[in-house]
Amino acid sequence: MPRVCVVGSANVDFTVALARLPAPGETVTGGTLLRNLGGKGANQAVSARRLGAEVRFLGGVGADASGAEIRARLGAEGIDVRGLTTVERAATGTALIFVDAEGRNQIGVAPGANHVLEVAALAPHAEALAWAQVVVCQLEVPLPVVRWALEGARRGGARTVLNPAPARDIEPSLLALADYVTPNEGEAARLSGAPVQDLASARDAAERLRKAGAGTVIVTLGAEGALVVSTAAPVHYPAFPVAVVDSTAAGDAFNGALATGLAAGGSLEQALPLANAAGALACTRRGAQDSLPGRADVERLLTSLRA
Repeated sequence: MPRVCVVGSANVDFTVALARLPAPGETVTGGTLLRNLGGKGANQAVSARRLGAEVRFLGGVGADASGAEIRARLGAEGIDVRGLTTVERAATGTALIFVDAEGRNQIGVAPGANHVLEVAALAPHAEALAWAQVVVCQLEVPLPVVRWALEGARRGGARTVLNPAPARDIEPSLLALADYVTPNEGEAARLSGAPVQDLASARDAAERLRKAGAGTVIVTLGAEGALVVSTAAPVHYPAFPVAVVDSTAAGDAFNGALATGLAAGGSLEQALPLANAAGALACTRRGAQDSLPGRADVERLLTSLRA
């Protein structure tokens, strides 16, 4: 089995589906509520596991009922959670999500345990970084934790994926630890200092990130698919057409699938269709982890498009 280690966040999500997103100061009523488990790290771990990877997850939750629920649910998925530490001084992270009729979302997060996670708490589980073929990080945990994970992965010979989400300023030396950097349009714009509005501007932003130290840059473009910029000529992978219900966790599905494809020994050209298909299918269902597809669903979509 492909071996993937994810280092990152775990949250409880409360999602309200509305006819439209509220403007500042406005209340929009008539919605429906879904409680789900999320957090970019946990989502990516579940995505990789459902696509066939053996997964270890390193992160933090509070000493509360939500933390216990997250631990139990990830364990039930077959994910190794020995590295999911309990943080006594903070509650489990919580996300509040609005989704409109077109699947667009607004998200606010109270990060709790994710933001006080320390390297010292994860250090006893460093063996997971050497065990993995691919190590995946995001930016919902402190940057020293991200650096520790990427450096440990590099020492162990694993390939590294940095999903720079949510957008925040990071040093070029951190980018240089990532073999693959996977920003969306907004994150690519923030990191590069260049607006991203189309394929041409996405390429420009990606080139800037490569000059700053990133290895291969994969800009995810929602309905426009993904653009890969590396030492070779840029390649655009169009998105798969689906009826979008909720785009929450689509990027996490993409990153989990990318890590699984790479860990399985596939080339980037082989892993990208898998990632695009997983991201597309996540948009067809409500919620975060509940929306993440299994391998059979992804293969079915890929087969239907080849026919």
